[in-house]
Amino acid sequence: MRYIGRFAPSPTGPLHFGSLLAALASYADARARQGQWLVRIEDLDPPREQPGASALILSTLEAFGFEWDGEVLYQSQRSEFYHDVIDQLLQQQLAYRCSCSRKQIFTRTGSIRYDGHCLAQHPPRAEACAIRARCEAGVIRLQDAIQSTHHYDLARAHGDFVIQRRDGLFAYQLAVVVDDALQGISHVVRGSDLLDETPCQIQLQRYLGYAQPAYAHIPVATSASGQKLSKQTHAPALDALNPVPALLAALEFLGQHPPAELRDASASELLRWSIEHWNMEHIPKTRGLPWSAGQGGLCICTAPPC
Repeated sequence: MRYIGRFAPSPTGPLHFGSLLAALASYADARARQGQWLVRIEDLDPPREQPGASALILSTLEAFGFEWDGEVLYQSQRSEFYHDVIDQLLQQQLAYRCSCSRKQIFTRTGSIRYDGHCLAQHPPRAEACAIRARCEAGVIRLQDAIQSTHHYDLARAHGDFVIQRRDGLFAYQLAVVVDDALQGISHVVRGSDLLDETPCQIQLQRYLGYAQPAYAHIPVATSASGQKLSKQTHAPALDALNPVPALLAALEFLGQHPPAELRDASASELLRWSIEHWNMEHIPKTRGLPWSAGQGGLCICTAPPC
């Protein structure tokens, strides 16, 4: 099977160490298997996006030595594809309109699991609604290259899930499935914070007749307090002028253990080494591993405090 991987950041701010882990793991795995590596900007949520973030992300990737194949894809330019898929699911009665708020769902059920209220009682046509995909009863099996085998009863644990928001914005679950299929993505390497989202995507792939990519979910970097490094938790931006320390730290975090002499290497040389010596079996399974900035460089922690 032809290998096509991807890195798909959201332009809500600059890349940080957690972003670098996903970029490096997906890039090294693709190149180690003589595959393609695509970049996709997931710009579907304008209220959360920062002006200039997309250009900054791409320039940072270049500064770190990453080279992608083909043109960068922007999800904001692909609305017609998402609309077509939603229309298809609605016509096949695999999705339906829903006017319920999170507060209403929690009041009725005491949880975030959707109870199918609007499937039984259709909201008025004039009412602004989200679109939910239905969950089939049964167990979804996910064989992950890093996190082993997981079994999910999606209907019981999650319930029908949103694929288009009430404000008209498309949900991540829908867009990622459509674009992975249309781009021919064969392998998805990303953070384990998305592991439990994958069954929803598999459900949509089955409805739409799409091939299921092979999945590998790497551990996410967290602060010493256990918070995932993200733009929302004010993770520091990567230093595009000095990429080597962050690349070395990322390789260590991913269990690749570059030799000491590479501390004087360039970013391109480090990436070349990572491709030649890439071994996914060395990546730890732990969902969240503490990381912090150390004085004079970067420090990888295996247990808090650092």
